[in-house]
Amino acid sequence: MKPYLYLIVFAVLFSCYTNKKNKESSTEETTQPNILLIVVDDQGYADFEPFDNFDTTVSTPNIARLGNTGTVYSQAYVTAPVCSPSRAGIITGKNQFRWDIPASWGPGLPENVKTLPEYLKEVGYTTARIGKNDLGRNFHKYDVREYPLNHGYDEFLGFSAHAHDYWANSKSIQDKTPDPYGTSAALGPLMHNMGEKSYEDGYLTNILTDESIAYLKRKHNKPFFLTISYSAVHHLIHEVPKQYLDKYNVKEIPKYDPKTNLEYSHHKPGSYAAYYDKYSRIGAINTDDLRQYYLANLNCLDDNIGRVLDALNETELDKNTLIVFISDNGGSPLTGANNAPLTGGKYALWEGGIRVPLAMSWPGHVEAGKIETQYVSATDILPTLTHAAGITLTDKNLDGKDLLEPKDNDRLLVWKWQKTWAVRLGQLKLTNTKENHWKSEPSAQYIPPIKDDLTLKLFNIETDPGERNDLSEKHPDIVEQLENAYKDWCATNIKN
Repeated sequence: MKPYLYLIVFAVLFSCYTNKKNKESSTEETTQPNILLIVVDDQGYADFEPFDNFDTTVSTPNIARLGNTGTVYSQAYVTAPVCSPSRAGIITGKNQFRWDIPASWGPGLPENVKTLPEYLKEVGYTTARIGKNDLGRNFHKYDVREYPLNHGYDEFLGFSAHAHDYWANSKSIQDKTPDPYGTSAALGPLMHNMGEKSYEDGYLTNILTDESIAYLKRKHNKPFFLTISYSAVHHLIHEVPKQYLDKYNVKEIPKYDPKTNLEYSHHKPGSYAAYYDKYSRIGAINTDDLRQYYLANLNCLDDNIGRVLDALNETELDKNTLIVFISDNGGSPLTGANNAPLTGGKYALWEGGIRVPLAMSWPGHVEAGKIETQYVSATDILPTLTHAAGITLTDKNLDGKDLLEPKDNDRLLVWKWQKTWAVRLGQLKLTNTKENHWKSEPSAQYIPPIKDDLTLKLFNIETDPGERNDLSEKHPDIVEQLENAYKDWCATNIKN
């Protein structure tokens, strides 16, 4: 063969090899990750072990694994200080008060507001939700937009309510109680797709984990999006398996039994609501024990998260699974949660109510062992996960931003909750918040606000995260600037 022919053959072969490698590289770059979203309920800010200054009475080595393998966000905000509106913000990437004009407990989910599972399903994901489903309206119903099968999930196992008893998950207990369908005080079989699944035995956090692991171990021909929405560490905080109660030296409290005919408050004797109310506040449980029950509940939750992470490792799904972990709002003043150094907690727009634990892990894409101090929002989860799945978003009304892109140091964040509101711009936060949404003695960990009224209060959150130094009188110009920024956002984005 003549020399120039050798060159031609070599060039053709090299071109084929290069094209093949480029194709392989392109395929690798565009491979859609599996996505696991873990939402927990009412976890305290200081009760998050990946943070540098966490409360050392906490034992959460598995949650800490998420910090070691991924990035932790120390200034992450949800869109509301209670579960229903906050979860609406997470699943839509939008401030839910765009459509929920009273800024209520029950924003619901309008037909024209697209959800995260709907986006992912459109590009080939199989989708499942296991655990709590709470968008504030249409509880216990199947034929509504708020039910997971009607907003993008292929499968659902869980409950539609604020909370569910941890032990009473059977048809038999449902048939015995006069009131199985409360919003917080709910019990009985779990909703399963268009039917029910009864569990005669078992603890709810363990059940949700067992079902999640079974889902992970199935053969998946498509990338999956799994939301595990735990009800821990929400009330009833004392309901924990005995091994954890023994570890934290607190006694077992009898499980709900309608035959005991318990009378409490204005509730019907023998009702589950009477039992729930009695043990969801200080009184029947003293303040010292309350913290121990909380720690036991959190430790059990952590062990279950560890089981899920182990299942990912065993199936080698961990190599291409993007994990996001978040609490739906700040720790509750009524459970023994610790939000230090933040003021307040669940139910109010103080930092303790809306600043939450958040971590993200994705091997090769998210920096491991990093603590990101720039403030971010739970609305960022939707654009982050859709971008990872290769989706180009066209909705101009999204409030979230991609966490994998550079952060904005002067981002405007706004909140509206009942009669209160807040705005953050850079280091500064302005709010009229008032602690007026619960009537009970708080647990010992609660940090009360410096001023409990609807007046405007200004704080430098970077230097004063505990909101102890009101700057409003010193800087009336900044108060006016931030108040106008909030009003302008509302005028532009809230359609009456």
